[in-house]
Amino acid sequence: MTKPDVVIPIGELARRSGVAASALRFYEEQGLLQSKRSESGRRHYLRSDLRRVAFLRAAQNVGLSLEQIRSALQTLPDARTPTPADWERLSRGWRPLLDARIAELTRLRDQLSACIGCGCLSLSKCALYNPADAAALRGTGARYLLGDSSKEVLAALEKPQAKTSLKAPPRHRA
Repeated sequence: MTKPDVVIPIGELARRSGVAASALRFYEEQGLLQSKRSESGRRHYLRSDLRRVAFLRAAQNVGLSLEQIRSALQTLPDARTPTPADWERLSRGWRPLLDARIAELTRLRDQLSACIGCGCLSLSKCALYNPADAAALRGTGARYLLGDSSKEVLAALEKPQAKTSLKAPPRHRA
């Protein structure tokens, strides 16, 4: 005979998990958490939902969207709370996403200090990294933060047909 999981009211889950009751209700609205209602309509959760909330918070802290978290939880049998083995498997799958995000943030950090190093604080007027706003010819958005190189832009400016070589390569849709 299996022992039924203990139920706890929303206030206790909030207190023990460190997550506001409003956030728990939001998670429930998003289908990430399930409650049972008492006769008076109050929300009660399984004690094992403490681990589920910890999983949600940890996944959010590493930068996953709620949709990514929802997809991960849907891979679990019977909508169970993730186990340590589940976390290991799921987090291994998120590693490439995290590595890409770290690389992007590193590039941002490195270019940010270079971009404002001259003190002008203007990418459209910066004579050092973006003379005559040449990066704008490569397309919309923050070109250097999107991966364009100031070296490429500056080298293209030195060529006679600079305006054509500055255009961004065509983007392919996935």
